[in-house]
Amino acid sequence: MAELLILAGAVFLYAQVSERLAMSPVTAPMVFTTVGLVTGAGGLDWFDIDAGDGAVEVLVEGTLVLVLFTDATRIDLEALGRESWLPARLLGIGLPLTFVAGTAVATVVLTELSLVEAALVAAILSPTDAALGQAVVSDSRLPVRLRQGLNVESGLNDGIVLPLVTVLLAVAAGESGRSGVGDVGAFVAEQIGYGVVAGALIGALGGVIIRSNSLAGRIEGVYRQLATISVAVGAFAAAALVGGNGFIAAFVAGLAFGRVARRHCDDLQDFTEDEGELLTVITFTVFGAILVGPLLDDLTWAIALYAVLSLTLVRMVPVAVAMLGTGTLAETRLFVGWFGPRGLASILFGIVMLEELEGDAAATEVFLVVGWTVLVSVFAHGVTASPWTGRLAATLAAGPDDMPEMESVPELPTRRRLFR
Repeated sequence: MAELLILAGAVFLYAQVSERLAMSPVTAPMVFTTVGLVTGAGGLDWFDIDAGDGAVEVLVEGTLVLVLFTDATRIDLEALGRESWLPARLLGIGLPLTFVAGTAVATVVLTELSLVEAALVAAILSPTDAALGQAVVSDSRLPVRLRQGLNVESGLNDGIVLPLVTVLLAVAAGESGRSGVGDVGAFVAEQIGYGVVAGALIGALGGVIIRSNSLAGRIEGVYRQLATISVAVGAFAAAALVGGNGFIAAFVAGLAFGRVARRHCDDLQDFTEDEGELLTVITFTVFGAILVGPLLDDLTWAIALYAVLSLTLVRMVPVAVAMLGTGTLAETRLFVGWFGPRGLASILFGIVMLEELEGDAAATEVFLVVGWTVLVSVFAHGVTASPWTGRLAATLAAGPDDMPEMESVPELPTRRRLFR
C-alpha cells in the first residue's frame, strides 16, 4: 500500500504545480524519476516492488501497447512524405545512421558484449522521447517546422525500431542457447508476420465498426473510447495467442485504425493519451525506484562513456548528416541533434529485453547501459530544453524570413505534449 500512496501523492502534488512548471527546466519525468530514486531501493526503501513482479510486467505491457497504438493512429504517411522534410530525414536517414553508430561505438566501448548485444543496446536506445524536453515541442516561439519535426520523429521511431529489437532479441536468445539457431529465422518470421497480420485485421475491422456505429449514433461516448482501447489490447492479445509479437500488432493496429477512422479519432486519442500519460508517470516512478535505483553503485567508466556518447556523438552526427543540404543554421542542426532524449520507449524495450533474456548476464549489462543513458537524458535534456529553446527562437526571429526553419508547413497530427 505504501507504493500506491507514494504514486497517488506524487501525481496529486505535481498536478498542483504542473502549469507553473510547464515551461520551466523542471520536467515531469525529472520529478517522477526523482520520487522513485528517493523512495525506492536506492534511497528510503519505501517503494518496494520486485522488478520481476507480475504487476510490473502488466504496467510495462499496458504502457507500451497504448503508446505504440496511439502514436500510430495519427500517422498520415502521405502527408508526412509530401509536406514535412525534417521528420522524413530524421526517420529515413538519421535513425538508421544512429543505430549503426550506436552499434559501432558499443562494440568499441562495451567490450564484454557480443556484436548482437551491442546492436541490441543501439536499437533500444535509438527511439527518442520528446516529453523529456517538453519546452522544445511546446514553445510557440520556436518555428512549427522544428517543433513538429522532433515531435513526429519521437512518435514514430519507437514503432519503426520495434521489429529490429524483436529480431535482435531472437538472435540473442539463440546465441545464449534459449532456442536453436535454426529456429531463430522461423521465430522472427512468426513474430513479425503474425504480428502484422493480427494488427492489420483487428485494427482495420475495429476502426470500420467503430466508425460506422459512431456515424449511426449507436455508440455512447465513453464506450466508444473504451472500444478503441479494446482494439489495441485485442490486437496485442490475438497476436500473442497465434505466436506473433503483440507490440508489433498494437502498432500496426494503430496504423490500420487511423487509416479507416482518422476523422473520428480526435476525442478517442485524447482518452487513450490520458490513460497512457498516467501509465507513463507511473513508469518513470518505477524506473527510478526499482530499476535504476539499485544500479546506482554499478556504474563503470565504460557505461558512463557510452551513455554520454549515445546522447551526443551517436545522435548528433547522424542528424547533421541527415540535414545536409537543407540550408539550416549550424545551431539548428546542433539543436535538433541534441534534443533526441531517450526515455519511455527505451525503458520499456529494456524491460521487455530483461524478461525475454531472464538470467542472462549480458542482458543485465545491456540494461545497465540503457538505464544509465535514460537517467542522464532525463535530467540533461530537461534542464537544457527551455534555455536553449529560448535562445534559438530569438536567433531565428532576428534572421531573414526566408530561412528554411521559418518556412510555413501544415500541421501534421503529432503526439500531444505528454506532460503539461
